[in-house]
Amino acid sequence: MLDKIFEIIQKEDKKNPLTDEQIAALLNIKREDVTQFRLKNNIPDSRERRKPYLLEDLKKIIKEDPSISDRNLTRELNFLGYNISRFVVSQLKKEILKEIKVERKVYLKNFVPEEDVESQKEEILSFKDIIGSEGSLKAQISLAKAAVLYPPHGLHTLIVGPPGAGKSQLAEAMYNFAVESGRFREGAPFVVFNCADYADNPQLLMAQLFGYVKGAFTGADTEKRGLVEKANGGILFLDEVHRLPSEGQEILFYLLDKGKFRRLGETENTREAQIMLIAATTENPESALLLTFRRRIPVLIELPSLSERPPHERYEIIYNFFTKESVRLNKTIVIKKEALRALMLYECPGNLGQLRSDIQVACAKSFLASLGSKSSSLVVDVSDLPNHVKMGLFRLNKRDPEIERYLGEDLVVYPDKKVKIFPKEDRYMLPDEIYQFIEERFIDLKRQGLTKEEIDKILSKEMEIELKKFAASVKTSISISKKELVNVVGEKIVNAVEKAYEIARRSFKNLEDNLFYSLAIHLSATYERILSGKPIFNPQLENIIREYPLEYSTAKIMAKEINKELGIELPEEEIGFIAMYLKTFSGEKPVEEGRVGVIVLTHGHVASSMAEVANRLLGVNHAIGIDMALDEKPEKVLERTIEVVKRIDEGKGCIILVDMGSLVTFGEIITKRTGIPTRVVARVDTVMVLEAVRRAIIPETTLDEIADAIDSEKSYVGKVETLFDKKPSKAIVTVCITGEGTALKIKKYIEDLIPELKENYKIIPVGMLRQEDIAKEIEKIRKENDVAAFVGTINPGIESIPFISVEEVLKGDGVEKIKKIIGLKKENPLKEVIDEELIFLDVDAFVKSDVIDLLAEKLYEKGYVDDRFLLSVYKREAMGATILNDGIAIPHGYPEHVIKPAIAIAKLKEPIYWEKDLMADLVFMIALKEESKEYFMYLYHVLTDQNSINKLKGARNPDEVREILTS
Repeated sequence: MLDKIFEIIQKEDKKNPLTDEQIAALLNIKREDVTQFRLKNNIPDSRERRKPYLLEDLKKIIKEDPSISDRNLTRELNFLGYNISRFVVSQLKKEILKEIKVERKVYLKNFVPEEDVESQKEEILSFKDIIGSEGSLKAQISLAKAAVLYPPHGLHTLIVGPPGAGKSQLAEAMYNFAVESGRFREGAPFVVFNCADYADNPQLLMAQLFGYVKGAFTGADTEKRGLVEKANGGILFLDEVHRLPSEGQEILFYLLDKGKFRRLGETENTREAQIMLIAATTENPESALLLTFRRRIPVLIELPSLSERPPHERYEIIYNFFTKESVRLNKTIVIKKEALRALMLYECPGNLGQLRSDIQVACAKSFLASLGSKSSSLVVDVSDLPNHVKMGLFRLNKRDPEIERYLGEDLVVYPDKKVKIFPKEDRYMLPDEIYQFIEERFIDLKRQGLTKEEIDKILSKEMEIELKKFAASVKTSISISKKELVNVVGEKIVNAVEKAYEIARRSFKNLEDNLFYSLAIHLSATYERILSGKPIFNPQLENIIREYPLEYSTAKIMAKEINKELGIELPEEEIGFIAMYLKTFSGEKPVEEGRVGVIVLTHGHVASSMAEVANRLLGVNHAIGIDMALDEKPEKVLERTIEVVKRIDEGKGCIILVDMGSLVTFGEIITKRTGIPTRVVARVDTVMVLEAVRRAIIPETTLDEIADAIDSEKSYVGKVETLFDKKPSKAIVTVCITGEGTALKIKKYIEDLIPELKENYKIIPVGMLRQEDIAKEIEKIRKENDVAAFVGTINPGIESIPFISVEEVLKGDGVEKIKKIIGLKKENPLKEVIDEELIFLDVDAFVKSDVIDLLAEKLYEKGYVDDRFLLSVYKREAMGATILNDGIAIPHGYPEHVIKPAIAIAKLKEPIYWEKDLMADLVFMIALKEESKEYFMYLYHVLTDQNSINKLKGARNPDEVREILTS
């Protein structure tokens, strides 16, 4: 046996050595025997055996990239074949950094003193990209963590702050922390919804949020689940929640209070969803949100404006934004110190969002100036900054010594490849095409023989239009009639807009029709807001008055007519919004980025109807329906489809939704013949078409993103169908290799001994002469039945199903086992989770961390928990007291770090302070899985029984403790 142990250790995977328990399981011997052999022969444990190989690979990776994060380092090691956690990697990384004396590279040499690598906290990884997480936002981050960690599903949170303060970034970081900390499972949903997107249409907003049933409103020809259902088991982030109508807030309140809601149009059926809500608003919650709704959101996090942040954080934010532009351009960017001074000093009412936009505009202008030169870098000077940024140079009162320390020399940033840029990082991010547009247009004008000055003049004007494009919403052609518009906003609003529109046409000859419809929907919301006394805030008002004087003066005249028609007084902020609409719909129309085409292909006349409904609901003319006659040949339909694909392709391909699997091959054929990318979804209904069109009209969306999102709904349908599957019968299988006769005798014997068995269980006899026949027969039985146990003369060897031999049945032990399996015999389950080697008496501890470290270490050594369990215990301790009456403490960690359920126990020599003035002298460290509730219930009964507590405190050895707990 000793030779076998040594042989196994010699042949084991060096990157993932076997634990004593794993070796014992392979040889079917006791773990203690393996441990004893290992110690006698001076063989290290599994962690120590792995360490030299692990350290060697760690050093290689860290030397190549000393600033690599713990997460990426763990990923690299996993790729090399190590099964290792980030916590262990973090600890070893610190050792290596000490040994090779690597200092963390500092990119901001004027920013802050270099931190020691050891001081980096593993638990703040999710918030590390938020500048100020250890500074001005430290309190907010702590509150965010507490909200996420609060059991059982976190606390609902409201984030309040001015526009562009970073509310969305904080919400996403909270979600990442929820997953990273183990509060939510990996892949839990994070659903983001901006209430402002549908604020002009409360009904559609409610439909998006809560879903709807067939017939709930015109066009709802099928039912659809809403975002609340999609967020079930995760986080729902509602941005600009103040735009949610009062009835929506009330429904949401009921959901948060009871966990229940109804879809739009439902009257009887009630649905359930378990979500953590994170909401964000720029408004005062007391005036913008219902009291009942506010009461259900216990955590309020207030984010400061940029002006309230310390200078060193503003400097780092500026550096970060320039670095991202440097990566996008793959060029070094030099920011002249006077330009940096202006960015540090200017008033920025739009906060981080506006600062980023202003930096991107400056980079775009610098990029334009660099064309034609041989310089490999961009130089951003004061002349490249927008006018309102330049005004920062005149704020002499803000030139304090703390700011001046960052302005001693030009700032140089390099394209750091570790900085990841996502195509939809935020709404303030310029599309990459802006630089491509500038470059291509420059070459085109140069070919025409224009001078550099002439090109700069033309391009500056054209670029201004392009720069405004990314801040505007998607503009699409509206096919809705004014009569239908009256049904949406009311006749009063339509009449007022008609008169205002006529005034606008006198000053702007090329007004688009979209202005009428957009202004009507916008004004409808404004009118309701004014009547309800809610304030209107426009952070761009001063900029609008200064930059768009003609639009603003026209808007003032339009406002007078609107006031007269509606009997209200539009505030100056609202006049600014009207001016913005004029600017958007009256100037030279920018070139639209290509969008994904949507084709619906079905038998009969269904396709054109579905496409029409989707187009009208979204106010576009984007989806194309192709109706296929029942007797029409596929070849003919294919040719028609190819023609449509060629006609509508805007460079991004087409998604084709079909009603029959046989049409799936069309996509591959079309792409081969035309070179146009296609994706086919072999299922279609009106809601799917609506969703495909909604996504496709956004230029940034790709073909694969749309197809994957639409196709993913199939998994949901499959799950719903399985809910109605018939449950298999419960069964016990009696097995005999010599023949079915013996199996029948075993069946009869068991039925006589346990007559109650026949009430809920079938007993199925199986007898075969050859092993492979048994395997086939048992596989067939398991498909049709829920097999609880095998009883007989041969063990089929299926790990998940227990085997009881005939000998055990005849002796009586086997009968007891069967009773236990079928629930007739209830034993104290604590016997299964209390190991005498995990019971420690007369422990000499000074503080509670001594006890926690001892018990967690023993649980880990014996293979009950993984190496992240200890950290999770401390995280749980930080959330609140884990002490009961009578000096009993019950520290515990997260279930996902438990390998096998166990309870470790420490009886202390002297009581110690555990929580404030509460003392403990008996500590139970609970390491249980989520399905192990029964163990805790039994333990709770013991710990609430005074007689048992007295016995436990008087116990003299581990045997006694175990007997008290399990008797």
